[in-house]
Amino acid sequence: MEKQLINESKIQNLTFECETGNYHTFCPISCVAWLYQKIEDSFFLVIGTKTCGYFLQNALGVMIFAEPRYAMAELEEADISAHLNDYLELKRLCSVIKKDRNPSVIFWIGTCTTEIIKMDLEGIATKLETELGIPIVVARANGLDYAFTQGEDTVLAALAQSYGTKIEEKKKKEVSNTSKNLILFGSIPSPVAYELTNDLLKLGIEIAGWLPSTRYTDIPTLKEKDFVCGVNPYLSRTATTLMRRRKCQLITAPFPIGPDGTRAWLEKICQVFNLPPQGLEEKEKLNWKLLKPYLEVIEGKSVFFMGDNLLELSLARFFIKCGMIVYEVGIPYLDKRYQLSELNLLEATCLEMKTFLPIIVEKPDNYNQLDRIQDLKPDLVITGMAHANPLQSRGINTKWSVEFTFSQIHGFTNAKNILDLVLKSLKGQITVNNLNWKNYNILV
Repeated sequence: MEKQLINESKIQNLTFECETGNYHTFCPISCVAWLYQKIEDSFFLVIGTKTCGYFLQNALGVMIFAEPRYAMAELEEADISAHLNDYLELKRLCSVIKKDRNPSVIFWIGTCTTEIIKMDLEGIATKLETELGIPIVVARANGLDYAFTQGEDTVLAALAQSYGTKIEEKKKKEVSNTSKNLILFGSIPSPVAYELTNDLLKLGIEIAGWLPSTRYTDIPTLKEKDFVCGVNPYLSRTATTLMRRRKCQLITAPFPIGPDGTRAWLEKICQVFNLPPQGLEEKEKLNWKLLKPYLEVIEGKSVFFMGDNLLELSLARFFIKCGMIVYEVGIPYLDKRYQLSELNLLEATCLEMKTFLPIIVEKPDNYNQLDRIQDLKPDLVITGMAHANPLQSRGINTKWSVEFTFSQIHGFTNAKNILDLVLKSLKGQITVNNLNWKNYNILV
């Protein structure tokens, strides 16, 4: 695997710890919220219990009359006890979906229940694809194995592995096997994807496409030795699939979050294609100048990441560059190979800003974190929704990590959106001086 990476030197001084905490994160099936909008000719069928349905209904907030391109296949007691035929029921549902919506692809999203009862979704999907004449992609985005944003990772990994049928064979005839393309992977809003694509074009690099694309039929051909580069730090499974299954070459680069990260991301791609990174230094300086009003307010403020969406390392690096102090970076899962460049940039940023290196805690124990928060008293805690309100009521200023997931934060121009989220919390800080921390318990 390592031979297919565009290598760089390894991290030296960062401190890593691993605790025994579970994934205290948002459910990964929430990836449906942005993926069904990104892939416009798709349909997502979540296979789970009523609890999954209630979660999706509340989390996505889409009314029935809006006819969203996703639905729930609710498992009843008869399904779980194997009294009903899963194949026949899924065939009936997919036949209705094909007739009413006519999608180019149907995604089956597995849940905790399908894992526990060992439903053979892949086996059923293979049979139904032939019968119905429509691709079915199975992604097991269950909360037992994956954290919040890793739901997207499982979908894109399944898509990268399965996309290779007649559509790709047709494309292979049209595309020369001698050229090496660049494919970017990661689901981001179309305006942000356009901005990053345009930045690369100005540097003389034309990309072959995005995974995912706005349409399933527009997904680029994945050939051996093609270069691939991720835009989100939680897509390690997708990166591994692209290298091992599709024999692509992964460009390990910092992620394009913040002016510093965006410049480093573009420079690394330029390095691989032997092109000069013209104008990037000036563009980064210009964007930092535009952020100066924000920096004057947040400089010296301290941040503590409890860990939720796997964006923590990139955000921590950007905040340190902004002059903030980061005590701890909690993260549900860390693939050091995939995030190698981001870790290196984090370390270099700390040295440049002459600040201490934050402790990186994988799978943090929330009880231990609460003790550390009490001792450190940070100005801001970035956490999941389960802990935000209890911490806020005890005088600890918080920001929902999910807000960074659903906001446009990639690229040079969107760094402002990140700082807007931080400033809203700092300006609305609640101080509760009369409360004694030890007299209250926070439920986790």
